[in-house]
Amino acid sequence: MDELKLSKILIVDDQEYNISLLERILSRAGFNHIHSTMDPLQIENILTELDPDIILLDLHMPGMDGLQVLRMIREQSDADNYLPVLMLTADMTPEARQQGLQAGVNDFLTKPYDRTEVILRINNLLRTRYLHLQLLQHKNTLEDKVLERTNELQQAKFEILQVLGRAAEYRDDMTGQHTQRVGDLSGLIASRIGLPEPHVDLIRKAAPLHDIGKIGIPDELLLKPGRYEPHEFDRMKLHTTIGESILEGSYFKVLKLAGTIARSHHEKWDGSGYPYGLKGEEIPIEARIVALADFYDALTHERPYKRAWTSEEAITEIERQKGLHFEPRIVEAFLQIVHLVRS
Repeated sequence: MDELKLSKILIVDDQEYNISLLERILSRAGFNHIHSTMDPLQIENILTELDPDIILLDLHMPGMDGLQVLRMIREQSDADNYLPVLMLTADMTPEARQQGLQAGVNDFLTKPYDRTEVILRINNLLRTRYLHLQLLQHKNTLEDKVLERTNELQQAKFEILQVLGRAAEYRDDMTGQHTQRVGDLSGLIASRIGLPEPHVDLIRKAAPLHDIGKIGIPDELLLKPGRYEPHEFDRMKLHTTIGESILEGSYFKVLKLAGTIARSHHEKWDGSGYPYGLKGEEIPIEARIVALADFYDALTHERPYKRAWTSEEAITEIERQKGLHFEPRIVEAFLQIVHLVRS
């Protein structure tokens, strides 16, 4: 069966005879879904319930004429849906046609009706509608595919970030989980101090790259048990600027931020940190957050050169470093998070 014959047709005319005539013409042509109303005020509900494929609308009706009904139809219908309206009228003056076209009429049927013309005009409009709907469906499918591909690329980008972070940390953290823990805790702290959610998410994703500069530190130094000699510590400090150098020049916000964090996450609130001795708010807020998250996680997990501290020992040390190593506001946010986890 021709798919056009399955179309839902709505006839709006105040004359029962005209409706009956059109119904006979359409039925004989094979159309089976024909609906009609003599009350234009019912149009709004009918459009919602029926969702017609074409409307045959009488121009001259008492109370509410066809142009008023048409304006209401256009206001209610989705512009992308392309709902064709065929105006029924015996008035073929230039003024009537111009008013109809301005209101959004797609075509005209002149009374008295010619059966062949009725079917031809309806078929033409229905074909146009179905072509439009096919194009719209194709467009939506393409948009869905583009969105899916964009999401895949976005996910791949952040998975690569995580892999890079783990690659650096794996050299002195055999679990490879330090970077992710620092990212998660940094996100919690950033959210707790009231940063906007997009900024929080960016910090959570950039923080795992904070120690990527360790790639440039020799194993004998990175894995040395015990304390560093002064010259060794100076060499170790270079992982901050090495990390910044690795990440600099990126187009992506997350990598730009990761470079900032890599450079500054060992700066201290009181200005005694490295590599540049920045103080207070000279230190980027993201680096201040990651500094505490990195400090806590490093203390509470075993490394080649140290035992793992208990959580209580690490928290006590962080409280002692409030206003020295760490910004007081960030310490308070961290303590609130710890309290919530324990309660």
